[in-house]
Parts: sequence; C-alpha cells; structure tokens
Amino acid sequence: MYEFAIAWEWLAFAVRWLHAVTAIAWIGSSFYFVALDLGLVKRDHLPPGAYGEEWQVHGGGFYHIQKYLVAPATMPEHLTWFKWESYSTWLTGFAMLCIVYYGGADLFLVDRHVLDISATTAILISLASLGVGWVLYDLLCKSPIGGNTWGLMALLYVVLVAMAWGYTQVFSGRAAFLHLGAFTATIMSANVFFIIIPNQKIVVADLIAGRTPDPRLGAQAKQRSLHNNYLTLPVIFFMLSNHYPLAFATAFNWIIAALVFLMGVTIRHWFNTTHARKGKPTWTWLATAILFILIIWLSTAPKVLTGGEQAKAAPTFKHFAENAHFPAVKDAIATRCSMCHAAEPVYEGIARAPKGVILESDAEIAALAREIYIQAGRSHAMPPGNLTDMTVDERRLLTAWFESTVGETQ
Repeated sequence: MYEFAIAWEWLAFAVRWLHAVTAIAWIGSSFYFVALDLGLVKRDHLPPGAYGEEWQVHGGGFYHIQKYLVAPATMPEHLTWFKWESYSTWLTGFAMLCIVYYGGADLFLVDRHVLDISATTAILISLASLGVGWVLYDLLCKSPIGGNTWGLMALLYVVLVAMAWGYTQVFSGRAAFLHLGAFTATIMSANVFFIIIPNQKIVVADLIAGRTPDPRLGAQAKQRSLHNNYLTLPVIFFMLSNHYPLAFATAFNWIIAALVFLMGVTIRHWFNTTHARKGKPTWTWLATAILFILIIWLSTAPKVLTGGEQAKAAPTFKHFAENAHFPAVKDAIATRCSMCHAAEPVYEGIARAPKGVILESDAEIAALAREIYIQAGRSHAMPPGNLTDMTVDERRLLTAWFESTVGETQ
C-alpha cells in the first residue's frame, strides 16, 4: 500500500509536468499567431491572394511572413500543422483530472456539505458537464447569433458564469474552479479538433483537387481561434487556483470566477489592440486592477464565515501558543486534521503528511497559524471536502485565535 501511494504521487507529478509543458507550447503558439494575424499589413506589392505581410526579427535573423485567407495558388511542399499542442494539453489535463480528482474523489471532488452525492455520481456529472458544454457552445456558434461576434461572446459569458455557479453547487470549491477551467479548456481544444483543423484540411483538399475553397471555412476557424485567445488567461487562473483557497473556498467563489473571465478579456484586449497597431488602451490595466481588488475583497467579505475582520499581520509562533484560545484550537486540530497531518497518517492512501505539514505538537501548530487561518478559518479549503466535519464554530475558533493573537501584538 505504501509503495502504491508513492507511485501514484509520482505519476500525478509526471503528468502535471507534462501538462504544463504542452500547455506552454499551445498557449505560446496561440498567442503568437493571434499577434501575427493582428499585425499584418496590406501592401500593393503582395502576390495574388495574399491578405497581408509582417516583418519580424528574432534570434539574430529576419522573418518575412505572408498570410493567405484561403491559400496560395500552389501548395508548398511542406506544410506545418499546429494541432498536437492543443490535443496533448487536453489529454494530459484530462489525465490529471482522472488521477487527482477522480482517483481522490472523496478528498478533492466531493464536499458533502455542498452536495451529498457519491464519488461515482460526482464523476459522472463531471464527465457529462464537459461534453454538454462543448455541444452547447458549438450550437450557439452555429446559430444565427453566431454571426454577431460580440453578441455571441456576451452570451457565452453568461453561460460561463452560469457554469461557475453550477459547479460551486455540486463540487468542492477547489474542484469547482478546476472544472470551470476544464470546461473552458475542453471548448478550446474541441475548437481546434472539430472546427479549425478540419476546416483547414478541407481547404487543402480543395486546392489539391483544383476546386476553389469556401472562404467561410477560414472565417469560422478564425472566430473560434479568437474565442480561444480570450479564454486562455482565465483557464490559466483556474488551473493555478487550487494553490490559493481564498480564491476557490470562500462564499463568493462563483462571482470571483465570473470576474476572472472579465480580467481575461481586459488583458487580452490590450495586447490585441496593441498588436493591431490601433493604440495602447491603458485603461484596460486600470480595469483589471479594479477587478482584482474586487476579487480580493470578495474573498474576505462574508463575516458570517469568520466572525471578524481580516488581520493585518502575523506575530511570532510563541504568541499563538500562549493565546487563550490555543487549548481549544489544539483539540479541534487533533480531531479534524490529525488523520492526515501527522508523522504517521491514518487516512487510507496517504503515506506521508500532505506537503510535509505535521500538526501534532504545540510548536508545529503555532508555527503554521497563518496557513491554518487561511485554509480552515477564512476558507473551507481544509479539511478537503470537509471529510472530518469541521463545524462553523470550530472555523470561527481558528479565526478568533489567529486574529486575537495578531490584535494583541499590534
């Protein structure tokens, strides 16, 4: 059993690393080609069928790039396809979903204080939501509203916000944010697999057969590519959010998710406008900063979860151990946290304390007061899925312990 737990942990690490590598490759190529497309310049000397050109310098050399909306009159001998980056990113991401959230459903996927469902039911809901999301998105794009780019994006935003709320009503906060990222990433990768690459293959086949390609195929692929461009940054946020419980494990997490999508739009608008040489809309950075400040406020606003104001700073661990609340805090931690955060964990499948965090002695508990406060007081990140049934009063106790200690030392 011990060997299996270690092997499983390393498998998760290896797949996570591969996922990060492929995601960097996909995002890098995606951002590059959008910037290239926006920076194209139309000139009179361009060959027939060429839409625009761009001169670039990199790595000590110069590059002269031309774009054809359909294709050149004759196909080149070698044609590079950008598709495996997308497919590999999705496949490794889905593997991570299976290893971490399906394999550890009771810890990371299900929170029975949110919705009392079995691990099997939660996994089926997860799988269904990813498939249904793509079908709904594709139908909207192919509907009459699909001809209105910004109207379509506004409607898609409503769908994403609805999914953010829905996921937080079914899964743990951590899993809800992860699934919102997976939901969005599935749409992005499916755009490449079902629309962008097939359309390009049809164009190539038509050229080889001597037929005139349908320009609508290129327009459709470009629209989906634009959606992918605006969705990328929120997906990165959600994939990183599992390290930050103040984002995913607080009362207004679904509203935070909705604002994250807006931040993705404001940031990409600046880059896209700049690459298109249409000015530098610096207001977008102010808007992004305001949205982020609002997110920070939302993460700590609901006092009903904590019973007090957020502390300004943390004193030394000695002060925490001497606080009047500490004996009760120690009992709560022993009851709710020691099954995993011990020198010899007793929870099945955990061979060593997660992240090496051991909460057995007074010094160990006091030294990690800030993390306990954030993970289990201000948010519901710990215990995962609230498996040990930590109560609201116990969370208030942890918060009062931290904040009163800080108040006494300021």
